Amino acid sequence: MRRREFYYREAQRIGYRSRATFKLKQIQEKFTVFKIGDIVLDVGAAPGGWSQIATEFVGIPGRVYAVDLDFIEPIDFVISIQGDITDRKTHERLKTLIGEPVDIIISDLSPKVTGNWSTDQARQIFLSEQALRLAVSGLLKQGGKFVSKVFQGDLYEQFLAIVKQLFTVVYLYKPKASRKGSAEIYVIAKGLKKGPRKKRKPTKKVEQDD
Repeated sequence: MRRREFYYREAQRIGYRSRATFKLKQIQEKFTVFKIGDIVLDVGAAPGGWSQIATEFVGIPGRVYAVDLDFIEPIDFVISIQGDITDRKTHERLKTLIGEPVDIIISDLSPKVTGNWSTDQARQIFLSEQALRLAVSGLLKQGGKFVSKVFQGDLYEQFLAIVKQLFTVVYLYKPKASRKGSAEIYVIAKGLKKGPRKKRKPTKKVEQDD
């Protein structure tokens, strides 16, 4: 059944790593999240479908970084690390690697599904919260953008309320590439209200003549 599914077949035909690539492509077509030259961080990137298409959106002047608990097979123009985003050490590694706040953080994180909806939703929201924590920890610049998958349910409204407090404009969108019956929806947030402060240059002391 899966092999006959349209977006799966298209991903195979074009050479994309996953059908999820089309979800980000449709988000870009509707909301224009990316522009040439942007710096992007893809959180929970494996197998790399979103990172792959993000490189097309930002072009050679841009940069795409990817992080995942699992190893990501190399992708042209993508710099990736293997690490746990719930670990502060991974946050520090990313800050050191990237060297400056990014323009966009994207996340298509999902937990390993157990079949228990309450458990699965709680785990997915927790992962989305970790991606959001990266955004407010200094990795996303002021005015930056955040795109994250969330599972709809009891905890979803609380997560959405936090995002709305942090960003100027927030949209909800379910791409056509999402499977029918899926509870996933995407939060597209623009304009981080408070980004990392720029370091002030030390002022030179001026010695006055007596």
